[in-house]
Amino acid sequence: MSTNQKNNDEEVDLGSLFVIIGNGFRNFFNFIGNIFIGIFECIIAILLFLKKNTIKIGVALVLGAILGFFLQTQKSKSFGSDLLVEPNFKSTLQLYNNIQFYNDLVLQKDTMALVKVFNLDKESAGGLQKFSIEAIANENDIINSYNEFILEVDTATVSSYTFAEFKNAFTDLDYKFHKISVVSEQKDVFPKLGEVIISSVVENPYFNRVKNLKNENLNRTDSIFIQNISQLDSLRKVYMQVMVEEAKKSSNGTNIDLGGTKKETKELEIFNTKRRIIRDLKEISEEKSQKYEVINVISNFQPVGYEISGVTKNYIFILGLLGAGVMIGVLLLLQLNTYLNNYKK
Repeated sequence: MSTNQKNNDEEVDLGSLFVIIGNGFRNFFNFIGNIFIGIFECIIAILLFLKKNTIKIGVALVLGAILGFFLQTQKSKSFGSDLLVEPNFKSTLQLYNNIQFYNDLVLQKDTMALVKVFNLDKESAGGLQKFSIEAIANENDIINSYNEFILEVDTATVSSYTFAEFKNAFTDLDYKFHKISVVSEQKDVFPKLGEVIISSVVENPYFNRVKNLKNENLNRTDSIFIQNISQLDSLRKVYMQVMVEEAKKSSNGTNIDLGGTKKETKELEIFNTKRRIIRDLKEISEEKSQKYEVINVISNFQPVGYEISGVTKNYIFILGLLGAGVMIGVLLLLQLNTYLNNYKK
C-alpha cells in the first residue's frame, strides 16, 4: 500500500511539473505575441496620425521646401579638393595642429590672416570655407607597427603587452596615410594651398634635423654594405683560385683533399652572406625613398576642385524635412496637451 502511495505522489509531482512547464511556455509565447501586437498597434497609431494630419504636414513640407529653394538660389557653389600625404619622423601631430589652425582662421573669418599665410588675394582667402584632415584607416598599418614594436622591445615586454592592447592604443596619428580636404567657393585655388601646407611642417628645424640624420645613417649603411659586397666578391675569387690550383695538383697525381668540403661550405657561406646583404640593401633603398622627405605627397590637390553637391547639402531637401518635422512635433505636443487635460478630469 505504501508503494502505491509513493507512485501516486510521483505521478502528482510529474503532473505538476508538466503544468508548470506548460504555463511557462504559454507565458513566454504570450509575451512574444504581446510585443508584436504592441509594435503593430504602434504602427497603426502612426499611420492614423499621419492620415489625420496629412494636409498640415504637407503644407509645412512645401513651405520649408520653398524657403529652401530661395536660399539655395542665393547660396554660392562649393568646391572641394584632397591632398593625400605620408608624414615621416612623427610629424603627423604637427600637421594636424596646422590644419586645425587654418580651419580656426576660416571659422573666425580672419581673411587677412589667411591672405598672409597662403599668399592669396582677399577674394580667394575669403572664399575658403573649411580645412580638415583624417587618417586613412588600414588594418595593415596596425599589424606592421606591432611587428616593429616587437623587434624593438625585449621579450618580457612583448609577453605583457598583447596585440589587442596595442590596437586599442593605436590612434589616428599612428596611421601611415592621411587625407587633407579643403572646401572653397573658388574651384582653382587649391594648388596654391598645397605647398604652404606641406612647407609649414617641412621647414620645421627639428624635423629637418631628424631627416638629415636619418638619411646620413642610411647612406652610410648603404656604402658599408656595398663595400662588404665588393670584399665578398674578392674573397670568393681567392677561393676560386685556390680551388683551381688544387684541381691542377690533383690532376698530376693522387691527392686526398680533406679540406674540400670545408672550402665548399665557406663558398656557400659567402654566397648566403652576399644574398643577405643584397636583401638589406634593397630594404635600405626602400627606406631611403620613404624617408627622403619629412612629408611624402602621395596625391596632390587637383588643379580644379570637384563641386560639392548632394541631397544632404541641398537646402530644399533640408528645410523641407525640417518644416515637416517641426509640424509633426507641434501636432504631437498639442495631442499630448489634450491628453493631459483629459487625464486631470
